[in-house]
Amino acid sequence: MKDDFGREISYLRVSVTQRCNLNCVYCGKTDCAKKETELSPETFYVIAKAFAACGIKKIRITGGEPLVRGDICEIVRLLRSLPEIGTLSLTTNGVYLAQYAARLKEAGLDSVNISLDSTDEGVYRHLTGADALRRVLEGVDAARAAGLSPVRINAVLMRGVNDDGAGALIDLARRLPIDVRFIELMPFSAEGEDPLLRITGEEILRRFPFLEPAESGGGTAEYYTAEGFAGRVGLISPVTRKFCGDCSRIRLLSDGRVKPCLGYDTTYDLKPYLGDEERLREEIGKIIRKKPAGHSFDTQSGPRGLNRTGG
Repeated sequence: MKDDFGREISYLRVSVTQRCNLNCVYCGKTDCAKKETELSPETFYVIAKAFAACGIKKIRITGGEPLVRGDICEIVRLLRSLPEIGTLSLTTNGVYLAQYAARLKEAGLDSVNISLDSTDEGVYRHLTGADALRRVLEGVDAARAAGLSPVRINAVLMRGVNDDGAGALIDLARRLPIDVRFIELMPFSAEGEDPLLRITGEEILRRFPFLEPAESGGGTAEYYTAEGFAGRVGLISPVTRKFCGDCSRIRLLSDGRVKPCLGYDTTYDLKPYLGDEERLREEIGKIIRKKPAGHSFDTQSGPRGLNRTGG
């Protein structure tokens, strides 16, 4: 299904919770909705089925931190059962991934993105508020061992905070067959609203001139590699190289509301339509058509709290 700007909307991000076991400084984490407001696995399935009927072909499960839900494997199993969904992936901070990776793969998960902003224990603790780096790295290994593919690491660099560790993160892509992707700092917190902290993709390429363009295969990331690398380095630049014109995403929040654009607070509640499958599809179609032309990060702050939107 196309929105009013002619973009084919085929990618649904499903935030299954606002709760998170970390407190990352750039997230702008806000008070989480109560667990009782989170949809059940069966309700996520009903809504995702309606989205699939409207043209969704790819689903990414997000949070908060999706692995804080004890029923996450059931959510994966139900979403995987939708025949229209070609790719089912999940984004996690990786703290619980070692214990879940094999079960997630068995339930039908294809791939995983792991948020990791530093390989230095002290810096990681400063950024996240937790002493959990070792567990995250074990999660990376467990994901690869379980056969999840691709395994991607997502990192946000901040000038003077963790940008001196970019080389160590890139070294993971040299040693392992994974993608290490640097995502520009976005204005979802006080830190994100300071442009002086932002490390752009262009700056990363200047710092590491040995990186050469690699086949990207579509998506928002531009990929690079170098001689002897087992994996790739990706650059995602939503602020300085706005890619809204090609956006195919829409977001389902953990309480049943739909958020058409990450850059706006506007949401639409689907719960009143849950008893009527046809009305539910009609409402989804209306919401898709209302998707904004693009975010406004260049002129105003984004909505606070990435834990509420799933990134």
